[in-house]
Amino acid sequence: MLSYLHVDVFAPHAYAGNSLPVFLNGAGLNPDQMQAITRELRHFEAIFLEAEADAGTYRARVFDLVEELPFAGHPIIGAAAALHETAEREEDQQWTFSLADRSVTVITQRTGSGYFGMLDQGPARVFGEMAASDEIAAAFGLNFADLDPTLPLAIISTGLRYLIVPVRPQVLARARIRADISGLLAAMGAQFAVLFDRAACEIRHWNNDGILEDIATGSAAGTIGAYCLRYCGARSGEAFTLNQGRFAGRPSELIVAPHGTADNINSVKVGGEVAIVGHGAIVAPPQA
Repeated sequence: MLSYLHVDVFAPHAYAGNSLPVFLNGAGLNPDQMQAITRELRHFEAIFLEAEADAGTYRARVFDLVEELPFAGHPIIGAAAALHETAEREEDQQWTFSLADRSVTVITQRTGSGYFGMLDQGPARVFGEMAASDEIAAAFGLNFADLDPTLPLAIISTGLRYLIVPVRPQVLARARIRADISGLLAAMGAQFAVLFDRAACEIRHWNNDGILEDIATGSAAGTIGAYCLRYCGARSGEAFTLNQGRFAGRPSELIVAPHGTADNINSVKVGGEVAIVGHGAIVAPPQA
């Protein structure tokens, strides 16, 4: 039997934010089993943990409905809150998660309604700027005039490479992905794309096929933090609130704090509230 906690991330209460199953002991599962469980539960992502020798350190594997991801924000923050819940400790806690190619830390604290977690995503890498084009606008069901002419398109990573597409105010509501954009992004050297309305400090992000819209994307928020420090006049160490999810009916708030300079973004922290929704168990694991 595989037990898990169901949490909602980037929301102060249950039934908001981005839902997540956290498997606190995924030892013994192979990737095919983890992928099958993720697809069965139908959350946007699932995370599987395995305790390591050092206290508070866990190997973490994250899956979405398509594949394993080398990094994702909301699953790691949700996992840290779930660990704090099971530890039954009142004081703040620090957790370390070992991913495929690096480790990240999360500090959690209890709140009146659940937990708050702050993830240090580490340094940001700017891969370059991209010229705005009709093709890029059309990929999101938009016109060239809908793109923000005062800001560049850029590819930035704090773990996953995002094409950041700044748009004019009020444009996000009309955006759609009607045909898979994976090929377009790959040709640019990006893995995913995120639309950014600077005026509203709001983003939208979908799976590349456009079928599912993400509710609150921690990895994308990290790249937006870096983008704002580099291009939008954000100040090092000053947190701001990034909005996402209202078009999917689950408004979410992500706290973002970039650190460094425009030319050297040495850390981006992303955090938010986490609510504990329930407990569950897989009684019939997939065949190994």
